[in-house]
Amino acid sequence: MQLTIEPLTLELREPFRIAHGTSQRRENLLVRLDAGLGEAAAVDYLGETRASISEYLRHLDLSRVGDPLHLAQIMDALPAGSSAARAAIDIALHDAWGQQLGVPLYRLFELDPERIPVTSFTIAIGTPAEMARRAHETEMPVLKIKLGTDGDEARLMAIRQVTEGRLRADANGGWSLERAERMLPLLVEHGVELIEQPLPAGDLEGLRRLSKLASRPPIFVDESIRQASDIQAHAGLVEGIVVKLAKSGGLRAAREQINVARALGLEVMLGCMIESSIGVTAAAHLAPLCQYIDLDAPLLIANDPFQGVRYERGHLILPSGPGLGLEPR
Repeated sequence: MQLTIEPLTLELREPFRIAHGTSQRRENLLVRLDAGLGEAAAVDYLGETRASISEYLRHLDLSRVGDPLHLAQIMDALPAGSSAARAAIDIALHDAWGQQLGVPLYRLFELDPERIPVTSFTIAIGTPAEMARRAHETEMPVLKIKLGTDGDEARLMAIRQVTEGRLRADANGGWSLERAERMLPLLVEHGVELIEQPLPAGDLEGLRRLSKLASRPPIFVDESIRQASDIQAHAGLVEGIVVKLAKSGGLRAAREQINVARALGLEVMLGCMIESSIGVTAAAHLAPLCQYIDLDAPLLIANDPFQGVRYERGHLILPSGPGLGLEPR
């Protein structure tokens, strides 16, 4: 198979601010393996940049790979390194596999697309008035509010004044333990159904203390989970984990994480980075396996080069074409 890589610069419709920082664009990479397409999401806080991902990919020799049906063997032979690059290879191989067999991925996975949960829609950090405006303007039934900085109380109150819809929150590890102990009961008062990553990754003792609060929403960890072994370390401390292809290394590794979480009695949210319809559609083919999904990135970017998964008021409609089912715009 012939491997080619291209820069994929995604322009955001509005500045996207979370506890880690603010961005107006994302410098991803598009990967092609013959007819198969993949995407590598460059995420600074995970130590992934376009340059580092490109460096990993440039040293791969896949010229002797002739059959994407040998996907497990191919992935196991890849060198250790960039999870984003491995995810892109894995996605492209799955796309080529489905195209070769002439069926969409969800059928290869024996999954029912009618069982996909409603996705949340992200409201990035802004002033209380800005966040309330975005919450009021959207027709999406589930909102994920980005928190993790000073003034979160006012943001939460402003949004609740304009919507009675379902709310989730994500602090992206931006709270100290003391602040999280104050914020979690407030989230319950405002009907927030879950909180993602209230504490920095690795703070297991802090999560243990939060787990014992009398009033708190379910806790899901995202940045804390990079590989399957991280899931076991959090069992008993949280209610769920967030799985993302760019963190795990692709669809195959994501399925492994989902299975481990289920075995440990944890719920799963399937999420995404700021990615085009390539990466998000790939993840969406796994969505029937998960209790929650947060796959809204194509709605946040202005220059998506492909049409894949479609949105109908939060409901995801998977493409029926083979593989990922992508079509150029």
